[in-house]
Amino acid sequence: MIRKIQIILGMIKFGHTIFALPFAVMSTFLASKGIPKLDKISWIIVAMVGARSCAMSFNRIADAEIDAGNPRTAMRAIPSGNLKKWEAWIFTIISANLLVLAAFKLNPLAFALSPLALIVIMLYSYTKRFTSLAHLWLGLSLAISPIGAWIAIKGQFEILPILLGLAVMFWTAGFDIIYACQDFEFDRRKGLHSIPVKLGIRMSLWISSGMHTLTVYILISIGVIGELGLIYLTGVGIVMTILIYEHVIVKPDDLSRVNLAFFTLNGMVSLILMVLSIMDLLI
Repeated sequence: MIRKIQIILGMIKFGHTIFALPFAVMSTFLASKGIPKLDKISWIIVAMVGARSCAMSFNRIADAEIDAGNPRTAMRAIPSGNLKKWEAWIFTIISANLLVLAAFKLNPLAFALSPLALIVIMLYSYTKRFTSLAHLWLGLSLAISPIGAWIAIKGQFEILPILLGLAVMFWTAGFDIIYACQDFEFDRRKGLHSIPVKLGIRMSLWISSGMHTLTVYILISIGVIGELGLIYLTGVGIVMTILIYEHVIVKPDDLSRVNLAFFTLNGMVSLILMVLSIMDLLI
């Protein structure tokens, strides 16, 4: 059982929860205008873990045959035979119910919207079969996290979490385009859709940089509308520097540092912005 749990956590890349979770925590503090109640933030974290685990495990089920044919992904848990599809399905269903339970504990609007959130995050797994805009759908899936966290605290939609959701969407789509460059040849042969397949790697990297530029502008507007101060803007400046470096180290003819750009640098983006946003609110 312990071995299976280890395989499942590896399959869903549990550590990558760091991409979206900090934005949910940041939104929680912004909505509370300070320190949120412990029970609220606890259930928000449970909801986030449930949503992401459901999305990732369902993605591995949906893409099992595709992954088996791609040398980069052939050793993932399901195509390698280390995990059965039915085992992944059980984990997916448990994770989905965890999100719904957490939403129920938070407030009626969060509970009512939880099925919609599940539909959005699970449909992503099929988007690359029919649209090159799959990167934006992934961005939308992660954008749910700060919007959902805000609703969990305040029970209503407002402009600030929507802006934060848009920042997350364009940031995510931007780094996913970079990541998709690795599978350019495979995706083209298999008839899968992505911006690199449609427009080529060089143009795709320019589009990615444009999305990240837009992300920075949105983050600045959040600071203005949310009346945040110098500490928050310092965080935005650091994020901008990291994103610039990300685009400097990944070149059309050298994708060797894509994993550094995708995993390490983007993990730093969300954590730094969360920490400095909270510091700005509290100080």
